[in-house]
Amino acid sequence: MISFSSVTFLFRFLPVFLIIFYLTPAKYRSGVLFLGSMVFYALGEPVLLFVPLLLAMTVVNWLIGRKVPGRGRVLALGVLLDVGLLAAAKVLAVTAQGFALPIGISFYLFKMISYQADRYKGKIKDNPGFFTTAAYFTMFPQIAQGPIMRFEEGFGEEAGFKPSAQSLEDGLTALVMGLGMKLLVADRIGILWNEIGKIGYADISTPLAWMGAFAYSFQLYFDFWGYSLMAGGIGMMLGLPFIRNFDHPYAARGIADFYRRWHMTLGTFFRDYVYIPFGGSREGTVRTIRNLLDVWVLTGLWHGGSLNFVLWGLILFAVIVWEKFAVRGLLEKVPLIAHLHVILLIPLTWMVFAISDLQQLAVYFGRLFPIGGSFAGANATDFAKYAGQYWPMFIASVILCIPKVYQFVVDHRRKWYMVLLLLVLFWVCVYTSVNSAANPFMYLTF
Repeated sequence: MISFSSVTFLFRFLPVFLIIFYLTPAKYRSGVLFLGSMVFYALGEPVLLFVPLLLAMTVVNWLIGRKVPGRGRVLALGVLLDVGLLAAAKVLAVTAQGFALPIGISFYLFKMISYQADRYKGKIKDNPGFFTTAAYFTMFPQIAQGPIMRFEEGFGEEAGFKPSAQSLEDGLTALVMGLGMKLLVADRIGILWNEIGKIGYADISTPLAWMGAFAYSFQLYFDFWGYSLMAGGIGMMLGLPFIRNFDHPYAARGIADFYRRWHMTLGTFFRDYVYIPFGGSREGTVRTIRNLLDVWVLTGLWHGGSLNFVLWGLILFAVIVWEKFAVRGLLEKVPLIAHLHVILLIPLTWMVFAISDLQQLAVYFGRLFPIGGSFAGANATDFAKYAGQYWPMFIASVILCIPKVYQFVVDHRRKWYMVLLLLVLFWVCVYTSVNSAANPFMYLTF
């Protein structure tokens, strides 16, 4: 599979696909999207088993979907099959040496689960044909990292894949903005996190450890937000609605609000298909806490089978329960404290997310909080060295976290100066892509 940020995708696959797609009559475009998506998935995929697996799960879920409306046992069979396959793949990725997790398996299986559940509930009223359903499951803008689009959001009764000049223009704008976030911000600031790993956590100072935590936080955010913008932009070029996956999470008031804004389609998936069916917050405090625990354990396991992901989910569960039941009034009265929750706690939780070796995680936290030791750590000069190199990236990251900055670009995207700026940005990104090593999107591993 080729990367959105590669020259191969931008100048070969995407233009050729769009030309074929636009020249195809609207009623046949779902078939073109399905076939194009399979080609996209197969390109560069090292394990030939993964393509037949995706095809098999597409056919099986379409067949189950035809029988599932109103039939609970059929729904249970479909969900058990999808969840079982996902769980098996996650376990093998942890336990079997050399096993590579099929790219995008979490995302396309979650789309299949939501399709079965919505067919069962009657939200998808018609009986979609194979190519329409297959295009929804496998569409190349979303197969690798989402967003987790719902069938009715673009493939329901009103679907027709009828792009306009405006949707093409808006799609290109989102594509270029996402490309810039990936190549010029995430990849650049991510070099610092890689350098810290090479130095060794035991040999860094406390200030550098904190700088590393913020660097990884920005890298993950702009990598995944950049991908989501590119995926949404490509979807608009196809005549689909823009699926919003991020809503400026670092401007959130508290950790719970952060995760309502971060990877929004995953959050709403767990809300609609796990939290609410289990009772949500309707059945008392104890039941609410249990349901939150279920959601966050599953969220951790969804990201990976190693213990650090489970620990990450449990920490977020504890903080959210703390916010919801212990300090809710304080956070509402003093928004500054709620914002500080996000600014200080989120980078710490990302360290649990990023470092899979629990011993090394303990070493890193020992550097973050050197209780009883030297504040400067092993190397008192490392912070000044790396701060001097990366301060422009940190300033750019902070500026891009301000909602009004992004909104200004969106509101003025058709002004001549913004068009010129985006054009320059695109070619700078192309130059960067050609002259630097290819960095895969970070969520490809989930």
